[in-house]
Amino acid sequence: MKERGQCTLKHTVRRSHQLSAMSIAKDLHTLCGLQIRTTTVRRELHGMSFHGRAAAPKSCTTKCNTKR
Repeated sequence: MKERGQCTLKHTVRRSHQLSAMSIAKDLHTLCGLQIRTTTVRRELHGMSFHGRAAAPKSCTTKCNTKR
């Protein structure tokens, strides 16, 4: 991926954080005309230190551990 595509990718992710890799790839196709795969999007974002992990729900905590 070239420098222009990387800048557009970074701008797209900063604009809205909750996009999936598939929707980001479609946005890049409409904005820059790049045919890019979702795995490439994930790899490039990982190289830019964007990690897409969501926090796990912790509903199984006990009453004594909630005070801590």
